[in-house]
Amino acid sequence: MRTREGGRIVDEAAVIARVRAGEPEAYAELVRAHTGLALRAAAALGAGADAEDVVQQAFFKAYCSLGRFRDGAAFRPWLLSIVANETRNTVRTAVRQRTLAGREAALVEAEPRIPESADPAVAALEVERRSALLAALERLSEEHRLVVTYRYLLEMDEPETAQALGWPRGTVKSRLNRALRKLGRLLPDFESAEHADRPEGPEDPGAPGAPGSPKELRGLRRPGSRRTRDPRRGGDEHE
Repeated sequence: MRTREGGRIVDEAAVIARVRAGEPEAYAELVRAHTGLALRAAAALGAGADAEDVVQQAFFKAYCSLGRFRDGAAFRPWLLSIVANETRNTVRTAVRQRTLAGREAALVEAEPRIPESADPAVAALEVERRSALLAALERLSEEHRLVVTYRYLLEMDEPETAQALGWPRGTVKSRLNRALRKLGRLLPDFESAEHADRPEGPEDPGAPGAPGSPKELRGLRRPGSRRTRDPRRGGDEHE
């Protein structure tokens, strides 16, 4: 797998091979390539002010586990599964739970969502809608909140989400559908992917940036992010 670090492409398999061969300093390339996404993941999952510590610990654990990393697998979802576990441990052992306001502030600090050039009225509306959506996400079960966060806020496709969460792809589909239906009940103006016009061709209507994605969730994605293609395949597993 290859990923982009700044303006260049990082060959993840080659970097991991170098680390395993006794060149630990090569691991810094993976750290630089994935730190931004890992921080957004930790913030979105509730790490709050501890996001940097969570990410640092996740990178350390990933480094220590590289010997067990499966050749040919994607590094990003594997890393994010470690970030998710570290975040859950941090939140569960914290003296107090992070507030919704703190989580939203962490998200905004990790990755600005609204350009400074935006019309003030439009920006205010976007902030209000984002706050309402994040409040609704807080009312979902942990499983439903996780699948929505990975698929939309972190822009992961279905196979990556399944790998990161350790779920069958059928479970990802079923839990995502249920989560979107619940968000639709919590937010009357929420445009569910079920009711949106589905695009023609192989593009997954639930993929980030696809025309069938809920508008509110697309609004939480960082500007200029990629459009993910996910060919429609099986998924006979059930939750």
